[in-house]
Amino acid sequence: MSFQPVKFYQTGTFTVGNRLLPPEERSVQAQVKRFNSINSGHRACQGCGEALGARYAIDAAMEASHGQLICANATGCLEVFSTPYPETSWQVAWIHSLFGNAAAVATGVAAALRVKGQEATRVVAQGGDGGTTDIGFGCLSGMFERNDDVLYICYDNQGYMNTGIQRSSATPPAARTATTMAVGPEPGNVFGQGKFVPAIAMAHEIPYVATATVADLRDLEAKVRRAMEIRGARYIHILVPCPLGWGTASNETIKIARLAKETGVFPVFEAERGEITSVLKIRRKQPVEEYLKPQKRYAHLFGKTPRVEVIAHLQALADRNIKKYGLLDQEAVR
Repeated sequence: MSFQPVKFYQTGTFTVGNRLLPPEERSVQAQVKRFNSINSGHRACQGCGEALGARYAIDAAMEASHGQLICANATGCLEVFSTPYPETSWQVAWIHSLFGNAAAVATGVAAALRVKGQEATRVVAQGGDGGTTDIGFGCLSGMFERNDDVLYICYDNQGYMNTGIQRSSATPPAARTATTMAVGPEPGNVFGQGKFVPAIAMAHEIPYVATATVADLRDLEAKVRRAMEIRGARYIHILVPCPLGWGTASNETIKIARLAKETGVFPVFEAERGEITSVLKIRRKQPVEEYLKPQKRYAHLFGKTPRVEVIAHLQALADRNIKKYGLLDQEAVR
């Protein structure tokens, strides 16, 4: 159940609005007793969507598990900026795995807990899109196929940002990276490649799959809570804009994430056993240009000679998502 029942004006902070709500309706982050699972002192870039996503998601998982949580973390941005040896910003039982085996490590931890009879302790695996959609994909698929009791969270910033902003299989078409330069007749990443792992997770018919963004805190927290209510393999894919890799202002991370959802570029939904159960509807449909223009990785589309055909292709892909996932209320169609 995608969660968006609370309606109030938000002026830059969730906490301000939450003070107007009864305690039971406040978000995890607005509570004095929040766990601060990833605390201050980490070295993420200003406006890092991944740091926000991890804070929201793991705090919600900690609340749902009553603080009995173990995290396996793949190599990547999140691991590097949060644990520069010998320091750490994590206030949770936390294991650093290799780049490609976070799902396998988490599976082993879950199996050990089961053998020891410690069913109250839950396991989360987490990684970026490189460690999830590429290097760790085999381990992840195995975790799905075996239906291991692990929640896997992918923080998708659409590239290998930690090692120099190279393309991953989650990099969108036409986007510029260090390995998909804005040169030649078809600048940026090519169309027709890559993969959308939430759909692949659904094909495994695991108990729970969801997508979310850092722009919708309550929706993200509700999905983590729902995932923690379920036993078996679960997967949440969170869009986390990267100011450095995307070429956006550090104070626009939430805005960019919201535009990804409002344009249909990134569909936000839930699925159980391979069937979609709910979607987070687009509230005010925006053209893809509104999402593309603030990002320098798409600057080559808006030069002296705008690449109108490429923009139209991207718009068509967004419109396909809107139709496929039913993201737009019929009464909102103009």
